[in-house]
Amino acid sequence: MNIPIIWIIFGVLFLLSIIASKSLEAKFKKYSKIAMNYNMTGREVAEQMLKDNDIRDVTVQQVDGQLTDHYNPLNKTLNLSKGVYYGTSVAAAAVAAHECGHAVQHATAYYWLGLRSKMVPAVSISNRFTPWILFIGILMVQKFPSLLLIGIILFAVTTLFSFVTLPVEINASKRALVWLNTHNITTPDTHIYAESALRSAAYTYVIAALTSLATLLYYLMIYLGNRD
Repeated sequence: MNIPIIWIIFGVLFLLSIIASKSLEAKFKKYSKIAMNYNMTGREVAEQMLKDNDIRDVTVQQVDGQLTDHYNPLNKTLNLSKGVYYGTSVAAAAVAAHECGHAVQHATAYYWLGLRSKMVPAVSISNRFTPWILFIGILMVQKFPSLLLIGIILFAVTTLFSFVTLPVEINASKRALVWLNTHNITTPDTHIYAESALRSAAYTYVIAALTSLATLLYYLMIYLGNRD
């Protein structure tokens, strides 16, 4: 692999990232206008899914912002943005069920979620120092190549975290879709929209992981090139 090829890869991934982001935004906007069965809000969907999985110690609450929905395993809170918390659309139900999927993973000790949680402290440290170490390492690669190598190792932690995240997110969506379907929360007509929305969300994680890997290879090429 040479420099021109890696830049072509970056270009392709950048375009794919834009396409995936725009597609996700368009789908959620469209599916936010499609009503769910029983007129259930995202909060009600989340609470029902937690109940059906015999999870009694997770609190569902509203948080500010858009696309801020997440499950916090530290305090066992399922945090839904206002549009999802109060929304009665397919999009709101899909997002709420997906985040519940993480709560179910936590309750059942899902391996990849546990591994991801253990990596969070290391990733937090890596994200704080890696950009500076890589920047200085590239500037001083001729004199102190070891500094760049340290930056590469730290960045590799972030890349690994991106790939560990993939099975966590995909599995949460799978759990959500199975529950929505088997409990008749979605109908055959609306289920395809929930599936489409969560699939588009998964694509963004895949592209992010591949971009991180390409970036890691780029830094590694700079380091190895200096040794030739």
